[in-house]
Amino acid sequence: MNKILLIIEREFLTRVKKKSFILMTLLTPLLFAALMVVPVLIQGMKDDERKNIAVIDRSGLAEKALQNSDNLTFLFKPDGVTLDSLKQNFGKEKLYAVATISALNEKKQPVIDLYAFKQPNMDVQQYIERGVKDAVEQYKLESYHIQGLDTIIASIKTEVKVKTFIWGDDGQEKASHTGLYMGISYILSFMIYMFIFMFGNMVMRGVIEEKASRIIEVIVSSVKPFQLMMGKIIGIASVGLLQFIIWVVLTLGIVAVFQGSMSDPAGMENITQTLSPGDTANEITKTITQESSSILSMLGSINFTAIIVSFLLYFLLGYLLYASMFAAIGSAVENEADTQQLIIPVTIPLIIGIFLMLHAFQYPDSSLSFWSSIIPFTSPMVMMARIPFGVPFWQVALSLALLLVTFTGIAWMAGKIYRTGILMYGKKPTLKEMLKWINYKN
Repeated sequence: MNKILLIIEREFLTRVKKKSFILMTLLTPLLFAALMVVPVLIQGMKDDERKNIAVIDRSGLAEKALQNSDNLTFLFKPDGVTLDSLKQNFGKEKLYAVATISALNEKKQPVIDLYAFKQPNMDVQQYIERGVKDAVEQYKLESYHIQGLDTIIASIKTEVKVKTFIWGDDGQEKASHTGLYMGISYILSFMIYMFIFMFGNMVMRGVIEEKASRIIEVIVSSVKPFQLMMGKIIGIASVGLLQFIIWVVLTLGIVAVFQGSMSDPAGMENITQTLSPGDTANEITKTITQESSSILSMLGSINFTAIIVSFLLYFLLGYLLYASMFAAIGSAVENEADTQQLIIPVTIPLIIGIFLMLHAFQYPDSSLSFWSSIIPFTSPMVMMARIPFGVPFWQVALSLALLLVTFTGIAWMAGKIYRTGILMYGKKPTLKEMLKWINYKN
């Protein structure tokens, strides 16, 4: 046991002291935080450049519909103006684009064409589309000559939302949110897949490097090959856990600092007070506040302790299971290029697990989701996709027990392969030959 601890310490310190580890540990949270923060910043950015758009309107409906905005000015041209003349005077009139709106066809629909010397942005296109669409719809309503028809249509528009509740064992009901659970499931399952694959490959590369440099020959003279393999696997796992914890803490810290710097409660309150109750902006503000409160309430109802403990258990056992196989493959080859054929049987269950995970977070209680969350080779990803929705304790216990038993068996077989392959040079073994090594005697 002391020898395994020494190998764990060596593997841990060797990797933690590397500059690449320090850089990745510090830069990755910045990347994660940027993925959360940058979309918010981009959403808040607006194009403030003034844009003059000449409009040739043959429908007679657009002039009331296309109102000037903060950065859009619509210049409606008289009937005698042609598209060619506007094209020639495009730069002189400092135009951004020219819009031509045809007369209504037999279906009472116009054709809109937008001309420019560079691609018009989507905001301009959508603004024109919405404005003309609303004007045409209003025109069609008025053609029925029914008094108050627009009011009638507006009054029958209804928004219906389904709120879901879950009854607990004590009979108490808790609000739930399927979309939120699906998001948590997807993120956790994908993280397990990513970490298992990343750190498993790290184990394999470490074994290959030591074997190629012949350092392994010196090490195995002092420790048993199985002790060496387990020490390497657990040492790299501890590096991965440390890195993961640092990533989570730094990412949450960076996002919290950003949210604190961007929040302006006083400013929002002033804006709300200046708006009348009927204003769209005020309604949007109320909606955002209500949605935020609802999400916070639902987040408070989630058992994050159970989710985090489950994540750590499935990550550790899943990693130990696959890392044993990666270590066995690394011991059987002399360079990374030779692993391509042997690594396929190991990576296929991982990839299948990802596809099953996509099914599980949509249908967490289906038979396929249940069995794939019990089978050890796919359970780390699939069970984590089910847990946020609520899984009976016996299913989690059975899944973890089978995963632990399978890891023990695979580690034993991988140790047999590792014992033979670690000192074998000059030959590329097949998968069939590696399986024969399991039966070799000392």
